[in-house]
Amino acid sequence: MARPSARKGLAGGLIQRLKARALAAGARAAASREKAAADSPHMQACFQEWARAERLDNSPFATILAASLAYRRGYADTAGLSTPWLPLPLNGSASAIVTASNEEKTLPAVVAELRKLPLQEIIVVLNGCNDGSFTAVDRDPRITRLSFPERLGHDVGRAIGAAAATGDILLFTDGDLCVGAEDLAAFLIAIDQGMDLALNDLSPYLPPFSQQDEVTRCKAFLNLALGRPDLKANSLTAVPNALSRRALQTVGTAALIVPPKAQALALARGLKAGAPISVDVIRKNRIRTSNSGTGNAVAQMIIGDHMEALGEVMKTEGVRLRFATIGRSELAKMRNAR
Repeated sequence: MARPSARKGLAGGLIQRLKARALAAGARAAASREKAAADSPHMQACFQEWARAERLDNSPFATILAASLAYRRGYADTAGLSTPWLPLPLNGSASAIVTASNEEKTLPAVVAELRKLPLQEIIVVLNGCNDGSFTAVDRDPRITRLSFPERLGHDVGRAIGAAAATGDILLFTDGDLCVGAEDLAAFLIAIDQGMDLALNDLSPYLPPFSQQDEVTRCKAFLNLALGRPDLKANSLTAVPNALSRRALQTVGTAALIVPPKAQALALARGLKAGAPISVDVIRKNRIRTSNSGTGNAVAQMIIGDHMEALGEVMKTEGVRLRFATIGRSELAKMRNAR
C-alpha cells in the first residue's frame, strides 16, 4: 500500500497533468476562432465540452478550479482577453442575487467579481438607496436592477430577487461584501453537483461553544433539532449561499424572507444541504449600530426568526422534532450506567 506522502505526490502529479491538458485545450479553443470573435461565452462553451470529455463534472471543487484556471489562462493568453470569465462545468443555468442599501463604495467590486462567473443573469435589488448605488452598477446585458425607494432589508430583497430569477442555481450575496469569484464558484458547483442548499461554512471562524453568542447557538440548535448536527451553526442567514431551483420550489419564495424558516423547511422535507467552502464574512462584515453589541436589534431579529422556524416545522414534525423520545426505563438504565 502506498504511504500517505506517496499518495499525495501521485495526486499532485495527476493535478499537474490535468492543468497542462487544460492549458493546451484552452489555447486550442481560442485559436480555433477568429481573434476578434473570441470571448468569454465562447470560452465557457468550449470548456464545458472539454470538461465533459475529461469527466470533470463530479470531481472535487479543488480539481475543477485548478482545471478552470489553467484553461482560462490558455484561452486568454491566446485570444488576448484581459478580463475573461472563470469557466465552470455547469449542467444548469445560474443566477446571482445581490441586495444593496447605500453600498455605492463596495457594490462595483461585488458586481465585478460576479461578472467573472458564467452567470446568465445578475439581479441587483437596490432598496432604500439615497446614494449613488444605482449608477454604481455597471451597464451589462446580464445585469437587472430592481430599485425600491423604501428600505426592505436583505432578507426581503433576496426573496424578491429569487422571484425574479430564472436560473437553475440561485447564488446569494450582499452589496457590502466583496467575495472573490473563485470562492463564489464553489457554491455554484455544489448545487450543480446535486446539493439543494449550499451554506457558507463559518465553523473555522467561530469560538468554542462556551464563548458563542446566542445567535450562533440558535443556529446550531435548529440544525441539531432537525437531525443535522453536522451542519453546526451554518445557516442561510449568512451569505454567500446558494439554492437549487428544487429548493426554491419546495420551500416557496416567501419563506426566504425568514432564512431560518426556509432552511428548516428544506431540512424537514429531506433536501440535500451542505457547506462546501468557508468564506470569512465575520471579519469582513460591515459594522453598524444595529448589528453590534449584546442584544442588538439584528441579533434579536435573528433569534425571533429561529423561533418562528422551529414553530413552523413543529406543525408537521411534532414538538420533539428529530429528538428521540426516551422511555422512563431506558432513561433509568442510562442514569444507572454512569
